[in-house]
Amino acid sequence: MLRGVLFPLALSVTLLLPLAGSAKPITDLKSLKLDVPAPDQMFPDGPGADAINANCLVCHSEDHVMNQPTLTKEGWEEVVEKMIKAYKAPISEEDASAIVDYLVRIKGKK
Repeated sequence: MLRGVLFPLALSVTLLLPLAGSAKPITDLKSLKLDVPAPDQMFPDGPGADAINANCLVCHSEDHVMNQPTLTKEGWEEVVEKMIKAYKAPISEEDASAIVDYLVRIKGKK
């Protein structure tokens, strides 16, 4: 078994070794200019809009959030908690509560 693996490995190394030094060294690094779309849409006004605009638009577009399925209050609490705990979103408890209430008002299951 070992002989069956070692021979192809040794052959590959023997054939590829001469190519090891033939790669062109990197001499110039160039910065790329990327045009990233700026978030120009804000969440509709209402209680909690300032909290969701200040915290959620850092990573998500308004369109992304508005196209999520409707959830219960408990569902939105889980989503906001996941953003804080799993993705380390720096959202205060006060803002988290305002965000959940806002999402329940505009995307909550009745």
